[in-house]
Amino acid sequence: MSKENPVIAVVIPCYKVKGHVLDVIKRIPENAAYIFCVDDACPEQSGEFIKRACTDPRVQILRHDKNQGVGGAMVTGYEAALKTDADIVVKVDGDGQMPPEILPAFVAPIAAGLCDYTKGNRFYRPEDVRSMPRIRLFGNGLLSFVTKLSSGYWNSFDPNNGYTAIHTNVLRRLPLHKIARDYFFESDMLFRLNLLHAVVIDIPMQAVYANEISSLDIKSILWPFIRGHVRNFYKRVGYNYFLRDFHLASLELMLGIIFLLFGTFFGIAEWRADAAAHVTASAGTVMLSALPVILGFQMLLSFLQFDIQSVPRFAIHQGLPAEKT
Repeated sequence: MSKENPVIAVVIPCYKVKGHVLDVIKRIPENAAYIFCVDDACPEQSGEFIKRACTDPRVQILRHDKNQGVGGAMVTGYEAALKTDADIVVKVDGDGQMPPEILPAFVAPIAAGLCDYTKGNRFYRPEDVRSMPRIRLFGNGLLSFVTKLSSGYWNSFDPNNGYTAIHTNVLRRLPLHKIARDYFFESDMLFRLNLLHAVVIDIPMQAVYANEISSLDIKSILWPFIRGHVRNFYKRVGYNYFLRDFHLASLELMLGIIFLLFGTFFGIAEWRADAAAHVTASAGTVMLSALPVILGFQMLLSFLQFDIQSVPRFAIHQGLPAEKT
């Protein structure tokens, strides 16, 4: 891959984006060699619409007979891109919220060997968030913290931002068949990338909100999101701290949990026994309960500090052989 001229493929998941997708395609820079539009069983028949109305020779239409979600559409697009000579694959939504003109900013750090994966961050600059509702800021902040825990990318924010780019050498090593097919796709990608120790960089961007129609139902995805993050956290910690390697932080995590649980349950049991007997707990009993809790909390904080400092910092795609699928 040439640092100056990498071969770029763009994947556009298409679901209820008929009113915006042609403009998005038109604005994609000319240096993108391939554009894969994935019709995810769109009720507007976006694939057929693009085929009739778009004359861009770079465009290829991929269709799903059954709706699979944004993750399913992206996996189909990724698999198609991996069959080409593309070096970098960029995801751009078809609803017009992601300016295609800034695509080079997502490609440049990967081409320069600084990272393996880039993603947008709508909260990077203060001027970009002033017009956002406070509930959106609070929700994204909370979601970002949870994603940091589950993915291990403590230096990343705005985890559900769908404007991304990835080097194909890294993409080939992701288990695409295991990645979430729904709106958890972006968060699950970060978890999978961390297991490869890939480097992720945020790209400042400003989202464009117009009259696009969102198919996102918060109530229907809340529990799957919680379950997915909890599952990924335990898998990441298990793989990185106990299966692949064993650190001092691994010991701190185990002892921290043991001490914290012992102190908590012992304290509750003693408090109930003393309350039933109408006596005051002795200083020794209080210390025997409080000290393990304090030590356990300190050990968990130490583990967390180690985890934050362990964010991958060296891009891996240059050292991977460019295998073709």
